[in-house]
Amino acid sequence: MTPAGQQHPSQHAPELRAVARHIGRRRFLTVTGAAAALAFAVDLPAAGTASAAELDAARITENPFTLGVASGDPLPGSVLLWTRLAPAPYQPDSGLPAERVTVHWELAHDDRFRRIVRRGTATAHPEYHHAVHVEVGGLAPDRVFFYRFKAGGWTSETGRTRTAPAPGARVSALALAAVSCQAYHDGYFTAYRHLAEEDVDVVFHLGDYLYEYAVSSVGGARNYTDRTLPDLFNHETLTLEDYRLRYALYKSDPDLRAAHAAHPFAVTWDDHETENNYADDIDENDGPPEEFLLRRAAAYRAYWENQPLRRAQLPVGPDAQLYRRLRWGRLAQFDILDTRQYRSDQAYGDGSHVPGPESDDPARTITGATQERWLIDGWRDSRALWNVVPQQVTFAQRKLDLNPVAKVSMDAWDGYRASRQRILAGAARSTGTENLMVLTGDVHVGYAFDLLDDFDDPSSAVLGTEIVATSITSGKDGADRPANWATYTQANPHLKFYNGRRGYVTVELGREAARADFRTVSAVTTPGAPVTTAASFVTEVGDQGLKQA
Repeated sequence: MTPAGQQHPSQHAPELRAVARHIGRRRFLTVTGAAAALAFAVDLPAAGTASAAELDAARITENPFTLGVASGDPLPGSVLLWTRLAPAPYQPDSGLPAERVTVHWELAHDDRFRRIVRRGTATAHPEYHHAVHVEVGGLAPDRVFFYRFKAGGWTSETGRTRTAPAPGARVSALALAAVSCQAYHDGYFTAYRHLAEEDVDVVFHLGDYLYEYAVSSVGGARNYTDRTLPDLFNHETLTLEDYRLRYALYKSDPDLRAAHAAHPFAVTWDDHETENNYADDIDENDGPPEEFLLRRAAAYRAYWENQPLRRAQLPVGPDAQLYRRLRWGRLAQFDILDTRQYRSDQAYGDGSHVPGPESDDPARTITGATQERWLIDGWRDSRALWNVVPQQVTFAQRKLDLNPVAKVSMDAWDGYRASRQRILAGAARSTGTENLMVLTGDVHVGYAFDLLDDFDDPSSAVLGTEIVATSITSGKDGADRPANWATYTQANPHLKFYNGRRGYVTVELGREAARADFRTVSAVTTPGAPVTTAASFVTEVGDQGLKQA
């Protein structure tokens, strides 16, 4: 799963260490916070772990599994299991002392755990906020398993996961789901409850799992009448404690917990897990990079602690290698990208603008040079029928108006056209990649695009397709046809579908075709909305281009 032995160079740890020694109480960090950031740079837990006292789990008097269970990044012989102990999830210490806890885990063939495959123990370290990441190896490929955790007298809910098929296996089909953008304060996670009932093999989360914005005592648009959220959520996340608490709020949601328990996830971040529209070490407001790197270190650390990620993705300071590759036999290769951590700053600000010399500078990049080479080299070596790229922001050209020279988003690949052209050239000419599919989030709507060799020539060759998953909640209820629907569909002939409701997308990859179903819910500001299929499209092997099913 790690990127073929090629590691992205860490460039920030020395700078982080230097600023952490001197920042004191500047801006948003306390001296304690700066010391914690300094510790990130040397990769905790370290010396303190061995000397930390051990808590007798029998002394835990409240259910510690309030944040549920999860699994992620299925490999042919391995699964990654996750949980975090939090008897009091809305407290900074989660209701536990700064002591390590022994957690037992079990993996079985059946959900009643009569046929145990593996069992063992793991340590929940206080340095990792009592998160547990268990990499279980030596498993048979292409198998479904059930898992659970135990601590003291408490047993977690049961999760369901699976291993990927063996390398080279001739797999006939794979069902996946793609999700993104789940602002807690914009509504209920109803779509996740429906996703938990879908028959899919893996879920790709394409970013904005968490939002840094304040959540009011009534949960924003959820408008709770049966509970009052603590005031500690009612401010923007800045420190490690802030981010950890915000994950606790999100992951305590029963619908999100249900989806994680039902399916393995492969996650990648976008901007809001740290801060809106950041680019590498540049924050939204162009503040001092050294201060933003401290915030980024806190955000990245909390992300790893709260996601089903392997040790290879553990951050060092403000750096973490999140891009990675998963394979599903000979059927599919998934190249999961990170388009935030290494990108050039957005041209002409973060909004919409006509393309110009600044945005079209060939030196600009949205992936960084190392990740770009890794992607194209991976296509060159791919033996898969489908080459799928789960990533964050809209890849296809998306004109925002009908002017002769239209504005485009400077935050999307339209703001990095030279970078996009290198990727498309790498797919079409350098590697001969066929059956290319890009999975995207970010924009809070569902799109279906054909990826053209020349987006300004509707008759040019179709190199692949892009399926954009709408948001789980972000943007509140939305509409089937947003106000700009007619403009966008007219300005972009390669745009085959546009819907503004909340939901997710499922994709079935087969040996002859792929089918995408856009699943939407009618409302998220009230709970319990039903799910429907807004539209379905197919693209055929060897004949790329979306056709309505």
